[in-house]
Amino acid sequence: MQPDLRITIIGAGLAGALLGVLLARRGWQVEIFEKRPDPRLAGYEGGRSINLALAERGLDALRQAGLETQVMEQAVMMRGRMVHFADGRTQLQRYGRDDSEVIWSVHRGRLVLMMLDAAEASGAKVHFDQRFDGVDFEGKTFDTSTFDGTRETRPFDVLLGADGAGSSLRAAMQRDTPLGERFEPLGHGYKELEIPPAADGGWRIEPNALHIWPRGGYMCIALPNTERTFTVTLFLPNEGDPSFATIDTVPEARALFERDFADALEHIPELGEDFVNNPVGMLGTLYLDRWHRGGAAVLLGDAAHAMVPFHGQGMNCAFEDCVALVRHIDAASDFGAAFAAFEAERKPNALAIQHMALENYIEMRDRVDDADYLLQRELERLLAERHPGRFVPRYAMVTFGLTPYAVALERGNLQRALLVEATRGAASIDDVDLERADTLVRERLSPLS
Repeated sequence: MQPDLRITIIGAGLAGALLGVLLARRGWQVEIFEKRPDPRLAGYEGGRSINLALAERGLDALRQAGLETQVMEQAVMMRGRMVHFADGRTQLQRYGRDDSEVIWSVHRGRLVLMMLDAAEASGAKVHFDQRFDGVDFEGKTFDTSTFDGTRETRPFDVLLGADGAGSSLRAAMQRDTPLGERFEPLGHGYKELEIPPAADGGWRIEPNALHIWPRGGYMCIALPNTERTFTVTLFLPNEGDPSFATIDTVPEARALFERDFADALEHIPELGEDFVNNPVGMLGTLYLDRWHRGGAAVLLGDAAHAMVPFHGQGMNCAFEDCVALVRHIDAASDFGAAFAAFEAERKPNALAIQHMALENYIEMRDRVDDADYLLQRELERLLAERHPGRFVPRYAMVTFGLTPYAVALERGNLQRALLVEATRGAASIDDVDLERADTLVRERLSPLS
């Protein structure tokens, strides 16, 4: 297609801004509408933001937009999970083989500001304080309103919905064309806290790790920021004990941390203030049977497939969506064909990472300190070394490359069954029959293409 139509993006978050960059640089007329005020003027709203874990899929998209260097200046390397056991011990569980296989902690607020600047510099026009109120698909118009009540009807050629899990465009499409929307709440929520810099301005805890305090049915995590702070996130069930229903006051929160997260508590001097001021965030998974309405509108990112944050892939998946959508727009003869091809490619992969993200919550809160899990991880590393390109850990497929999520899920399930079989009855890696494990790998796994 020739870039002679106006592309209207709903939502100026991370995905909307990146999409604006990629399309505007190709010569399309791009307008982005955002219901919130410009955060570069009004300030970024904190307290509801789990830090972002930038991985290869996201980096690949940023490279294509010419933004990798700028973003990486604000990123902090995380080599692995620093597990804080209940008895006070800590253990670094590396994500990959070495420092060539790491993920990067990025502050959501600063990244949003950077991406907005990039979108405008690329030629996209961003309209803030413009809530999307509805659409007339036959008349090719949509309605917006401002906080002061001003309403306007605007023309459009094509609509791209990047306006998040609560997407207004999705709601409008659903009224016109049933999308088969289903939302499955996790039953757990989160609250954001903060570890400030040490008195000398340095780090209070190890900076190059994602810290996890796993406690069975709940957990706490901490991700580093460039200012030598850590964004701490407490995950609890919504009901039961402990839960956000029973941990509702500062004394109750302090008692929980004294009992379960004592080595974190000493580094959170403003626990009470953060606990009171920051709301409980909701977690869940959004499923749709359809992502597009012909050639008029399509959804991507959280608007199409919101997921829980426990694999750190929400942003990475959304950025990969942007790259895929632009590629299909480049290749197709019309938007209807582009949107259909985009959905066909991305929907199975979205379902796969949604599933893996749910699995990873159980792993993070309840498995990373188990002896059988640690033994399987040790064997996994060994087999990856002994069979490069054939036995590739699922985390590596998801995080350090561009293997489709659906392929990573399928192969990961095969490999997990192999690890369980090979370690059955073993108390340590010395008890594992490595020759038999090698045979299982050769018999069950083809080389990863």
